[in-house]
Amino acid sequence: MQQGLTTSPIEEYRVRRAQRPGLLKRPQLLFMLALMGVDISSIWLGFWLAYQMIQRDPATVIGPFYEFWPLPAFSSALLLLSFFTQRMYQRRRPIAHLDESYRVASLTALSFLLSIALIALLWPDFNYHRSFIGLAWFVATGLLTAGRLVHARVQWRAQAQGVGDDRVLLVGAGEVGQMILQKIISNPKLGFQVVGIIDNGNRRSVLNLPVIGTIADIPRVIDEYAVDEVIIGLPESSHQEIVGIISLCEREKVGIRVFPDVFQIMASEVTIGDLGGLPLLTIRDVALQGWRLTMKRGMDILFSGAGLVLLSPFLLFVALLIKLDSPGAVFYSQERMGLDALPFRMIKFRSMRQDAEQQGPGWTQENDPRRTKLGALMRRFNIDELPQLINVLVGDMSLVGPRPERPVYVEQFRQRIPRYMDRHREKAGMTGWAQVNGLRGDTSIAERTKYDLWYIENWSLTLDIKIILRTIVQTMADRGDNAY
Repeated sequence: MQQGLTTSPIEEYRVRRAQRPGLLKRPQLLFMLALMGVDISSIWLGFWLAYQMIQRDPATVIGPFYEFWPLPAFSSALLLLSFFTQRMYQRRRPIAHLDESYRVASLTALSFLLSIALIALLWPDFNYHRSFIGLAWFVATGLLTAGRLVHARVQWRAQAQGVGDDRVLLVGAGEVGQMILQKIISNPKLGFQVVGIIDNGNRRSVLNLPVIGTIADIPRVIDEYAVDEVIIGLPESSHQEIVGIISLCEREKVGIRVFPDVFQIMASEVTIGDLGGLPLLTIRDVALQGWRLTMKRGMDILFSGAGLVLLSPFLLFVALLIKLDSPGAVFYSQERMGLDALPFRMIKFRSMRQDAEQQGPGWTQENDPRRTKLGALMRRFNIDELPQLINVLVGDMSLVGPRPERPVYVEQFRQRIPRYMDRHREKAGMTGWAQVNGLRGDTSIAERTKYDLWYIENWSLTLDIKIILRTIVQTMADRGDNAY
């Protein structure tokens, strides 16, 4: 290149990429090596701390720590192997800490058991205390969980600063494309840098990002902008169109992500059968029945009953504050649509003025002037939802499920959102999968519906407990996204 001529950042980026192809992946490699170091250190430290605790018991006779080196050595080696096979080192994107903690605990226990079995085969005379192993597992699991949490925070903060980020091309400027773009912009820790948008329409920009070409321009744009990953946000396009876009991306060897349509979301519930030799897709009825329904109802009764008893002093205190804060009733009862689209009266603490709906029903908005002073605080921490424990106890609602809507809105949504009424195949919930993923308040109803359908079709007791725990954590951490 001649001196005196300036180059654009994109051209400089392409030159660096061509000269040092490993440069872009180096930060991610360092993150992975650091995480491996955290895991190995946690195992050895866990055994050492457990040894110190056991040694303090005068009734336990135990040799020096170095005699037990095979235990942390084998355990850490097997743990690394199991973490690699379970893709526990592919932490490029933020993950749910509750999910990771469960996997860490189970894989650590498996690694400990396998290490004991191997040592027993290789060293039949090797002696160890069972209490030592159990305590070491408990301490090491805690250290692994805490260490991985700290590592994740450091990695995400670094990615938010542009360290090791991926250059992303977004295909689709419609409602879904805008939703994906908004999610990327609001979550810099994802490590995505959107270089532009591909769209066949007449838009010139979306959220201040330029539309830099049409679908036919994808290969040129990928090369010109040094794209690392392509996100396709066209769920309403035909499969043939999606396959064509993917083939254009595959020519340039980039990562490809596709936002699913409604049929793909329910694909896990599809089996292939036949009708006299003619293949047919059979969609399983995913409504809860039998023992699954009994388990869910049992948990609802147990948790709601216990919650009402334990929280009764607090609920009484909140009721008193509401009466002192503004004139009107303590509770607000509103008709919502529940199981099988049957109406029920949902109970909440009143958080708005008594005349809030004098002009008719309307969505709550940010800084809604209809809220009372206390109501703003209650909505922020979901306190206004607590009386719904009564709805759960009597069977109108469940602790976890799709959030119920008012009949007037249900009638609107069923006309334009595919499979919207399938949400009513289960009881409405105080919290749900969509809510813990930030979809509450004034957010996309179509997107919420997809999350609700995924929950219904993938229900498990473990998933319900996970959603409840995430709701509590997010409430305590004051993550009231769109909670107004």
